[in-house]
Amino acid sequence: MPTFTLAAPVAAELEIRKSRFIAHAIPVADREAAMTLLRALREAHPAATHVCWALLAGGQSGMSDDGEPSGTAGRPILEVLRHHDLDGVLGAVVRYFGGVKLGAGGLMRAYTDAIATALLQAERVERIAQARLVVEIGYADEARVRRWMEQQQVTLVESGYGTGTGVRLVLQLPASAVDAARDALRDLTQGRAALHA
Repeated sequence: MPTFTLAAPVAAELEIRKSRFIAHAIPVADREAAMTLLRALREAHPAATHVCWALLAGGQSGMSDDGEPSGTAGRPILEVLRHHDLDGVLGAVVRYFGGVKLGAGGLMRAYTDAIATALLQAERVERIAQARLVVEIGYADEARVRRWMEQQQVTLVESGYGTGTGVRLVLQLPASAVDAARDALRDLTQGRAALHA
């Protein structure tokens, strides 16, 4: 089953019984990037009562109720992200308390509605696992290999020229395309390309 991430960050604001809930759904690479974004949100909203969040990022997922009663904020946000088959996404809801207590059920609904409202306008894109392939070739094969890379829309991460007669290219491509790329590069260079993961 495919997983998705977001094409761009989205936000929405709801007012529920005088409390403001500002929801953000942001594509992130990993937990470190998510924590950086959370710090920025807290700095942007110093008077906020809570900044609750959930993160789906492969093995780096997590959540926080940030002072709300346990299970009333982070878990509902996480469930909405899961319901949308998302990965590589931080869901965060900034709450300004309006003076009216919502109770546990009301809080769960408020956090669920806030993040779900933000996701209504989100463009989802399929998240495709990427892999890197290191290709070492002679100068004579470089133009041919670079043409192949353009045709296959392979991303060049880095390139370097050795002191001898070689070129080292680091390619990024969908993990599912690595075996076919190895075969194509071997054929293209008549077996001269050295390939490493």
